[in-house]
Amino acid sequence: MASILALIAAFLFALAATLQQKGALNLPTISLSDPKSLARLAGQTMWLLGTVALLVGYVVQAAALDRGRLAIIQPLLVTTVIFALPLGYFLTHQHVGKREIIGALVIIFGLGMFAYFGDPAGGNENAPNNEWAIAIGVLVALSVILLGFCRRNEDNLTVRAAGYGTVSGIMFGLSASLTKPTLDGLHESVGTMLSHWYCYALALSGILGFVLQQISLGTGRLAPSVATVSVANPIVGISIGVLLLDERFAQPDWHIVVAVVGLGVALVGAVVISLAHEAAKEDTIGGGAPEGAPAAA
Repeated sequence: MASILALIAAFLFALAATLQQKGALNLPTISLSDPKSLARLAGQTMWLLGTVALLVGYVVQAAALDRGRLAIIQPLLVTTVIFALPLGYFLTHQHVGKREIIGALVIIFGLGMFAYFGDPAGGNENAPNNEWAIAIGVLVALSVILLGFCRRNEDNLTVRAAGYGTVSGIMFGLSASLTKPTLDGLHESVGTMLSHWYCYALALSGILGFVLQQISLGTGRLAPSVATVSVANPIVGISIGVLLLDERFAQPDWHIVVAVVGLGVALVGAVVISLAHEAAKEDTIGGGAPEGAPAAA
């Protein structure tokens, strides 16, 4: 049931990204340096529908995390890239070619290997505060570095989409990880949940991930945006699940190796889709900005 819920969440996230991108394409550049550009999104019907889909996806993801392990639920969200292909084709006229289809099949194969041979077991719902502090500090530092890189490459839409998408994925991965202790407190009472810092950190990281994803989608480059979010999210989730929550791959050593290889194959498939999509777009447009995409800041 947890895995099914994770796949439903992945579909909702893909639908949300596609609808939000469709809404963002009708606006000028979306940038952190222009807060009004973010506010204008609220006037776009498609963007609002995408936001509703995103919120429902969060709820479904939380239900999956409540029933399963972080290290297995988060990797399944890589399928967001697969769902985004047909949705992008029909809703925003994104190109879907042979290489995208091959990439999708590679993702399915890799995730199948990971789920079958990995099967993480054990683990805790929470970790000591000092360990959380170290993990959050590392992720924030990495995010700041990536955002600085994006600022230096504002004119490259693909780099902006991938950079902001990666940071968004990091924030979403952190938010998902904090869902475990937050739900643990909620099972006791709402008051217990609100008495701990986890729920507030979850909300903050989720909001930051949401805002950064809008900037990424606003470039008009759906494939690199969705791919980087879908890759960074599970990497953060698996890392925290294993290092902080003590989730272990309770299998023979060779099963662990095959599982890790399978996850790597799935992530490569996501990157293949991103690169193939952008290559096809450049061939079609002749190296210019994608039609309908906002200009760079």
